[in-house]
Amino acid sequence: MQRYFIQPEQFSADMVTITGDDAHHLIRVMRAKAGDRCIVSDGANREAVVVLRSLEGGQVSAEVETELPMDREPSVDVWIAQSLPKGDKMELVIQKGTEIGATRFVPFTSERTVVQLDGKKEGKRLERWQKIAKEAAEQAHRNRIPSVDAVRGWKELLQLAAEADAAWFCYEKQDVQELRAQIRAALQGRMGPEAAETGGTHAAARPKLLLIVGPEGGFSEREADEAERAGCRAVSLGKRILRTETAAMVGLTCILYESGEMGGER
Repeated sequence: MQRYFIQPEQFSADMVTITGDDAHHLIRVMRAKAGDRCIVSDGANREAVVVLRSLEGGQVSAEVETELPMDREPSVDVWIAQSLPKGDKMELVIQKGTEIGATRFVPFTSERTVVQLDGKKEGKRLERWQKIAKEAAEQAHRNRIPSVDAVRGWKELLQLAAEADAAWFCYEKQDVQELRAQIRAALQGRMGPEAAETGGTHAAARPKLLLIVGPEGGFSEREADEAERAGCRAVSLGKRILRTETAAMVGLTCILYESGEMGGER
């Protein structure tokens, strides 16, 4: 069943109004008609199956048929901080990371970032990233759309580590602890029965976990030292060297598995 995110004010007690691109998609692309059903979510507190009643004037009116539980979000908030990769790889990170279960994306620049920022295009680029996150969340039947931050500098990123319950950065040097052990240590005592019973929907119960992934050339030793002083821990994703966009997805999957989201032990 097709799924759309709408603003909370588009919900009333028993009716929903769908406008803009979503209405256009229903009317022009899906060729929907009165009596068809779809799922709508306000991305916060309410989600429902609705029956389409009117498709006129570029908007869709629908009647709420069945309220749905908001139980599809992970029991941990994983923030993916990704140093800007070349080409359209950031779009891939956001799309696949949203499908897997990330709750926030934090693009940043670091010492070996190759991409040159264009201030005139930054707003349009952020808008496109947010659209990709919305579409991926709809496809994956997420309850919420992950947020996408504006691009930060390295120092700004490290300040974010203080807001997380645990922060890790992927580092390929030898003698670095595996991510698995770090995840288990961070989650020990934080994944109580309240988080399990609510399916992760209780915001206060979800640990905030920050995973920092460097650019194609990795982090410099200076950056690694600065990250550790900011409270981040260096972690390894295994003996093989991964592409930067692959590292983000592998690290995210490991975190969700170890938190019990994909069959691991909670």
